Amino acid sequence: MNINIQSLKFKASDRLYEFIHDKLERLTKHLPQEATGIDVVLKLEQDHEQGNKIVDIRLNIPGHEFFASKQAKAFEEACLEACDALKNQIEKLKK
Repeated sequence: MNINIQSLKFKASDRLYEFIHDKLERLTKHLPQEATGIDVVLKLEQDHEQGNKIVDIRLNIPGHEFFASKQAKAFEEACLEACDALKNQIEKLKK
């Protein structure tokens, strides 16, 4: 499985890349079939009140595409929320 992580206009730490990769590996265990690719985009916004870290995750499996975008005060928190949203979408597909 190919996991592509891209950070826009900043350099993300190796620790953040490892965290995201680990969470996505766990998420793919819930998939009904093998994922063809996962694209992650990390962005910073000007809105500090709501949280300025945004994580967009696009998950592709044959015949389906899942997408989640979450905003939080930390990338780790946004990643966890996005993974939960994707997990809910996957569960709906299984039913």
